[in-house]
Amino acid sequence: MIPGGRGDVRVAAWPVTAGPRHVVGPTPMGGAGATCCSRRPVRRRWLGGKMAAVSLRLGDLVWGKLGRYPPWPGKIVNPPKDLKKPRGKKCFFVKFFGTEDHAWIKVEQLKPYHAHKEEMIKINKGKRFQQAVDAVEEFLRRAKGKDQDLTIPESSTVKGMMAGPMAAFKWQPTASEPVKDADPHFHHFLLSQTEKETGSTSIQAADSTAVNGSITPTDKKIGFLGLGLMGSGIVSNLLKMGHTVTVWNRTAEKCDLFIQEGARLGRTPAEVVSTCDITFACVSDPKAAKDLVLGPSGVLQGIRPGKCYVDMSTVDADTVTELAQVIVSRGGRFLEAPVSGNQQLSNDGMLVILAAGDRGLYEDCSSCFQAMGKTSFFLGEVGNAAKMMLIVNMVQGSFMATIAEGLTLAQVTGQSQQTLLDILNQGQLASIFLDQKCQNILQGNFKPDFYLKYIQKDLRLAIALGDAVNHPTPMAAAANEVYKRAKALDQSDNDMSAVYRAYIH
Repeated sequence: MIPGGRGDVRVAAWPVTAGPRHVVGPTPMGGAGATCCSRRPVRRRWLGGKMAAVSLRLGDLVWGKLGRYPPWPGKIVNPPKDLKKPRGKKCFFVKFFGTEDHAWIKVEQLKPYHAHKEEMIKINKGKRFQQAVDAVEEFLRRAKGKDQDLTIPESSTVKGMMAGPMAAFKWQPTASEPVKDADPHFHHFLLSQTEKETGSTSIQAADSTAVNGSITPTDKKIGFLGLGLMGSGIVSNLLKMGHTVTVWNRTAEKCDLFIQEGARLGRTPAEVVSTCDITFACVSDPKAAKDLVLGPSGVLQGIRPGKCYVDMSTVDADTVTELAQVIVSRGGRFLEAPVSGNQQLSNDGMLVILAAGDRGLYEDCSSCFQAMGKTSFFLGEVGNAAKMMLIVNMVQGSFMATIAEGLTLAQVTGQSQQTLLDILNQGQLASIFLDQKCQNILQGNFKPDFYLKYIQKDLRLAIALGDAVNHPTPMAAAANEVYKRAKALDQSDNDMSAVYRAYIH
């Protein structure tokens, strides 16, 4: 049985006439975005004034169009047994060469590889694209003279990540819009409940990728409130990618550097919101988030119908739900979008963004999210991103406390801390986080990359989240006590790795 249906499917090549890119059809979340499929007769499209149709079947090499990626070479294969075919238009499951991607692709988004190879090579000169084409040619050389079906090597990352159907956007390149090389810098996903009867969550690819420096910035006016460790890096990257940004910070001097880089200065949060289309905020805790919105000259005073507010602070679900309600009650649009990362990742534009709320606003923030992050997830209704962010930071904070505990135990038992790090870096726990935090401890350098006081705050909120649903969090609770001890030792404004000092005093 072929993934797209019974027998061969006759499909037409993509139209190549000029026209804007556009999103096709509603998504399971009810907005424009990645499309699922419906059972309809074969679609045919005009190509150069003539009706064009081709046959595709399992095992064929194809060009597949996914999101705003350029057409990419792949092979039609059987999907994993646990990956359900999306309902809707006929589609095939395609594994792409030279990447860690595979997806359900609608038949009208596919072209036979050999027939269109020359055409595709002419419109795409990128290095990664050429590497993918080279991978296809190597695949063909290995397959030549062999009857068996050779498979494309599969990434374990993809196998674990893709728990649901992925679908594509339609593509109509224009003469003024050359196809750009794909880059895995930015992937963003829409998480939606597509199998409500089982309660399972699936991932659908929605938007694509942009090479840093070639992002097309939105023409909307952007506001940003809060220039702390995370906010400063975010604003810097928004400006670098060409966005028009108005900034405000409680300590006004922090705005000076960004004014020099081209940002505009807002005198109050209300002024920023009233003069901008989309205003982002990133502050320290629930109280600060509420004060920013509800306080004197706050965000709420600048909200009127159509104004958009995106809260990137790590807070609890109750706080973000309250803020969403008051913003929407004034006719505004609301999105929560807390970020996972640290100061360095913020500066590098490599944050992970967890969003929930207004799906249309999430799409409107696309170029901003591409500028500030490597990955964005849409998690559904308001409150989901706050919960997920607290769980992520609970894991991270607990792990950091365990690292500190292990290093101090090594020291008091006469073992080399450096040797312990070397061993860990050669094992399954090896990671940039592990290495950086251990180096901080070994060098005695606790310059903040993620404030200790904030990871303790997140642990406290995560424990409260567990209490609210009667779920035990004993590991987080134990770690929280260690961080509280570190705070008592005046480590609040140091990096989270300074939790180590709680073990040596």
